[in-house]
Amino acid sequence: MAWAIPPTSDTQPVIRMNIILLVYSSLAVGSSLCVLLRGILIAITGLQTAQTLFRNMLYSVFRAPMAFFDSTPTGRIINRASNDQSVVDLEMALRLGMCAVSIIQIIGTIIVMSQVAWEVFVVFVPTIAACIWYQQYYTPTARELARLSGIQQAPILHQFAESLAGAATIRAFNQEDRFFKTNLALIDDFSRPWFHNVSVMEWLCFRLNILSNFVFGFSFVLLVSLPEGVINPSMAGLAVTYGINLNYMQTSVIWNICNAENKIISVERILQYSKIKSEAPLVIENCRPPSNWPQEGRICFKNLRIRYADHLPDVLKSISCTFPARKKVGVVGRTGSGKSTLIQALFRIVEPKEGTIIIDDIDICKIGLHDLRSRLSIIPQDPSMFEGTVRGNLDPLGQYTDQEIWEALDKCLLGDLVRAKDEKLNSSVVENGENWSVGQRQLFCLGRALLSKSRILVLDEATASVDSATDGIIQNIIGQEFKDRTVVTIAHRIHTIIDSDFVLVLSDGRIAEFDSPNMLLKREDSFFSKLIKEYSTRSQNFNSLANQSYE
Repeated sequence: MAWAIPPTSDTQPVIRMNIILLVYSSLAVGSSLCVLLRGILIAITGLQTAQTLFRNMLYSVFRAPMAFFDSTPTGRIINRASNDQSVVDLEMALRLGMCAVSIIQIIGTIIVMSQVAWEVFVVFVPTIAACIWYQQYYTPTARELARLSGIQQAPILHQFAESLAGAATIRAFNQEDRFFKTNLALIDDFSRPWFHNVSVMEWLCFRLNILSNFVFGFSFVLLVSLPEGVINPSMAGLAVTYGINLNYMQTSVIWNICNAENKIISVERILQYSKIKSEAPLVIENCRPPSNWPQEGRICFKNLRIRYADHLPDVLKSISCTFPARKKVGVVGRTGSGKSTLIQALFRIVEPKEGTIIIDDIDICKIGLHDLRSRLSIIPQDPSMFEGTVRGNLDPLGQYTDQEIWEALDKCLLGDLVRAKDEKLNSSVVENGENWSVGQRQLFCLGRALLSKSRILVLDEATASVDSATDGIIQNIIGQEFKDRTVVTIAHRIHTIIDSDFVLVLSDGRIAEFDSPNMLLKREDSFFSKLIKEYSTRSQNFNSLANQSYE
């Protein structure tokens, strides 16, 4: 415009006004379309990138081995999936877009300034170098502060979730103040790096503003001080106008780059959880077992050694034995003897360090996890139910008919209870099955095992958290419905495995004894006999205490 408009009224314009307006209108329309295109591009690519990152992280976490969950607090995982993912969803694409816009704007400004007042670059180039130096000096500190801020956020979420889960216990023991103070202390730990992160941002902005103002002041003084005729006054005005913009743009570029580098920490943290070492493949196509496997249910352990980490000692040490098919095998031992680890190895929750586990002539370490775990049934010590319906908890994959589900419910003595509800199989189940008693939840787990019709059933101290009446019901159902299947029972209550066909006694990760209960009881010095005597002594002491209290 400064070039096209004549300096005096007598001078003819270089370009007619209608052409100038047409050019400006075209530039405005083109600029609007570019802004629209930029917004669409940022929205689409940002959404697709966020979805891809979240999907990869989710898949990686779901396929992570149990050792990862044992060593990683829940709050840390939630922090990645909530706060960090929120930054990627809502801020990351916008920050990167602003960086690109700021860089394009400052490049355009530099081009215009170089055409009308190239002398300004005498001081502008050193100032840009100083800004880059400040940015390089600021970035490492800000990056580490952002990491610390993210790390300190996870304990807050973890402690808050624990407080909610144990609210009844906290109130029962009158410990509200202690948990309240702990929460405030964790918030203080998070606020410290966050405050310093904001402080270093202000530190950077202050210095960038000083440099920008210096550049603008120098440019203004230079243009005013030039002799008359050196530069066109209209061009000088244009240079001053762009100099004001340059003051803002220079700061904006460095600020947006630094801000994007801080926010990119969230992407880094999500990528960390997208590269977790995974479990074995779910399916190995060239090593798939027959569809009717296992037919017999024979389990053979050969020189099995298990450890939870390379730097930890062995939990199971050279376990070698065979569980005969269609027999009941009880596994007993003192706390820490390796009973639960043996079951985890059977489901490959923990991979063997050495040795093999063979079920019906197939090495379970050579087949996929889905092919293995879908053919086994387990009733855990802590029964698990998920929010949804009764049908969804018994048959989550929709593989069975309503008649089969009702038959399973009748067998585990839950049929009448479910029929009494208005919605029958669609009756609601709240989170963790809190609207059902512990005994009923345990019977639901038994119903799942009845539906799956697996040849191998594992009871991992299944009756440890239920009363004697429910214990008796579960034992009777197992005795009737699983009499022709292999049943492996881990129990603290000796009477639950006294009628087993074989008893495996573990001691310090080794096999102490493996024989029928009758043969072990004939030897008074056997580990099993000692456990029976200890259990009987405790029962007698309990009865005597009860009689004394009654008297």
